Amino acid sequence: MKLSMMISYSGDFKADVNKVQDLERAGLDLVWVPEAYSFDSVSQMGYLAASTSTIEIGAGILNVYSRTAACLAQTAAGLDFVSDGRFVLGLGASGPQVIEGFHGVAYDKPMPRIRDCINVIRIALRREKLEYDGPTMTIPLPAEQGTGLGKPLKLINHPVRDSVPIFWASLMGLSVKATARHADGWLPTLFDPTKYQKVWGVDVAAGLARRDPSLGPLQISAGGLAAIGEEYTGTARTEVLDLARDSVALYVGGMGAREKNFYNTVFQRYGYEEEAREIQDLYLSGNKKAAAEAIPTEFLENSNLVGPPGRVKDQIASFAEAGVTHLSVHPTGDALQTIERLKSLL
Repeated sequence: MKLSMMISYSGDFKADVNKVQDLERAGLDLVWVPEAYSFDSVSQMGYLAASTSTIEIGAGILNVYSRTAACLAQTAAGLDFVSDGRFVLGLGASGPQVIEGFHGVAYDKPMPRIRDCINVIRIALRREKLEYDGPTMTIPLPAEQGTGLGKPLKLINHPVRDSVPIFWASLMGLSVKATARHADGWLPTLFDPTKYQKVWGVDVAAGLARRDPSLGPLQISAGGLAAIGEEYTGTARTEVLDLARDSVALYVGGMGAREKNFYNTVFQRYGYEEEAREIQDLYLSGNKKAAAEAIPTEFLENSNLVGPPGRVKDQIASFAEAGVTHLSVHPTGDALQTIERLKSLL
């Protein structure tokens, strides 16, 4: 199992690079770099590549609307080159607020678009002539839609690898099936390793049944807060777990419309039907504090790694049993010490 961390898209990136260098020496395997509608993450990942030597650098995530599929392939090839084969491409759809509100692009057919992007990226990285006809894109552009001068081209440079790992941030139904079938890895949200089968088990199994064996096993990146030590029992443990409440309440209570909040649906499928409705009612009425307090403690205990070493070791085993290959953690205290302790428990 690899250890990964997400850095902040709104913090001091140059200071974060110094931290990543220390974490690399401590044994962190992969750092995810988010983008949202902050500074672009591609330039920052290039900076990280030049400032590190062994740690993998993951896009967490690049949306598939603001860059063409061929541009994403160029980006993957370029970052893999400057990092000497350490790049991981995380793709996702983001949401209409960002895609339409910030980029001015229609948010349509997110699942087919990501699938098309994956196919195009793989063709381009193999340096094959780029010819593709899918539900959301046709390359070259048909003559009737442009000048008629477009012709199939292939990537000029030879990539370090002809297949960069592609992780898909998906959440529900057809997208999860497509992830398990087409992607190298999966980036789920609100992942409870003890109950994930209730939410995603059928869809993951359906996708895996049609997966190309050459892709290898599906990789999964999931995790939560991390605090390890004998002192994290009783009230001290509860206080750390409570740090996750606001974030979970935002997703379960405030993401999307009342009738279409997929994160709320995930919570309901975990078996928290009444709690999910209560959290959403409280959050949308403006009582965010009460919404956070309504998050089931059981979920916080299952989805985070907080406690004495023995307990955290058991939690790591739970994630591993669920198929998690990349334990993604957010240390609440000394990050270096936490990573070193986690490495000793793997």
